[in-house]
Amino acid sequence: MDAALEIICLRHAESENVIAGAAGALPEARLTELGHVQAAAVARTLPAVDHIYTSTAERARRTAEAISRVQGAPITNLPELAEVRIGVLEGAADPAARARTAEVLRAWVVDGNLHERVADGETGRAVVGRVTAAFRTIAAAHGDGGAVAAIGHVASLTAGLSVLCGLGAAVWGAPLPHAAPFRVLFDDRGWRCESWPGR
Repeated sequence: MDAALEIICLRHAESENVIAGAAGALPEARLTELGHVQAAAVARTLPAVDHIYTSTAERARRTAEAISRVQGAPITNLPELAEVRIGVLEGAADPAARARTAEVLRAWVVDGNLHERVADGETGRAVVGRVTAAFRTIAAAHGDGGAVAAIGHVASLTAGLSVLCGLGAAVWGAPLPHAAPFRVLFDDRGWRCESWPGR
């Protein structure tokens, strides 16, 4: 490619499913009152971007819309950026379901066991495949470089970027905070994540 592409990534602002401790993709979960404040704050401080890519989940789209209102950048929905789907346990808020979700994410990120899944949900291979495909779609659309934003979710972004950028276990134990931007770069040297929030 001719110039580096900067993808400013962030997890959506705080949402109801997180406050409730509910696991899974939960695409209809809305931002909390604090989440709306966080989205408005990041919209004011985020570096200028040419385009915004977002998961189709309500909480991610509302975060994207807050940024777009300030910057005027167009939004494209990318279903591949959705959170990890966990099948019959979608929405479960019991400690066992949350523990299993964390156990599976650790298996993907730390141990590289991408065949693991929560209940009858997605395997790590499926999640990593779709998230990396989303980032490659973004890169293909911006061959001249520049800066764009990508808004996703804690587990799917962690799993996908740990593989795409070769981060592996280095990101484990530092879950992405809400609405905290970090940079992923793509150029002739490949994909790089130079820092991870909390590291």
